[in-house]
This record gives sequence, C-alpha cells and structure tokens, in this order.
Amino acid sequence: MSKFKKKTGGKGPGISTASLPDIVFMLLFFFMVTTVMREVELKLENKKPRATEVKKLEKRSLVSYIYIGPPKQMYQAQFGREPRVQLNDQFARLDDIQQFAIAEKEEKSESERPLMQFSIKADRGVKMGIVSDVKLELRKANALKINYSTEKGTPRPLE
Repeated sequence: MSKFKKKTGGKGPGISTASLPDIVFMLLFFFMVTTVMREVELKLENKKPRATEVKKLEKRSLVSYIYIGPPKQMYQAQFGREPRVQLNDQFARLDDIQQFAIAEKEEKSESERPLMQFSIKADRGVKMGIVSDVKLELRKANALKINYSTEKGTPRPLE
C-alpha cells in the first residue's frame, strides 16, 4: 500500500467562524429596532391628489395625520358612502378632532409642541367642505400648522 503525503504550505490558518452567529444576531436586532411598522390601518379610500409644488416633510415624528375619504367597500354597509374622517385607527366625528389634536400635542415634549404639524390626507374626490370643517376644528384646538399630503406630478381631472 502506498502512503499519501499531505501537502503543507500555500494555505494559512483558516478563518474562525465562531463569532459569525454573534454578527448575524447583531444585524437581526439592528433591523428589528430600526424598522417602523405601519401604525394605522386605513379604513378609507385614499387616492391622493397630485401637485406640482411638493415639499417633503423633514421631521415625520412631529406630524399627526387626519384621513378623509369615502369608506372602503367592507365598511360601506356600516358607514355609508359619504366621506368620513379617520383619526388613527377609528372613524371619528368632527367634534372628536379637537380632542385628538390636544391629545396629540400633549404626547410630545414641551419643546416639540410648537413644531408639531397636522397633515390632512384627503382623497382627491372629497369635496372641500369637509376639509374646511376639519381645518376649522383644528383651528379651535390651536393647531395652526396644517399641510396637505399629495403625490408629485401634474394635476389631473377627477375620475
């Protein structure tokens, strides 16, 4: 029988993979901590209108959203087809907007309250009457920084 010689040289010591699970778990925890899940389940139709002059919001943590639009198909039997207001995950009346604005402001620290904004995400088919009613209720709560959420592009006629 012949003996096989083992070749030595050419290759150095192998790379240790003992710390590989630690690196994988650090990456996993990093993505778990930094990922933001959707906070609101949208119960309204919300096709945003288009606008040419659009500015991106800088600090989104200081923005509270108010959704306006007709209810989705599954909610139409209960709420009808007329445009409704949604605050967080619930349908709301116009009377609830003041309390919502005050509660949202109180959640923020004293230094952030003057920077807080309310963004109206209205469906493009919604009449302006309900939007101005929402703005009036926000004004009563002294929430004066209001913006409209839109898509960038040239405006198109209603469908």
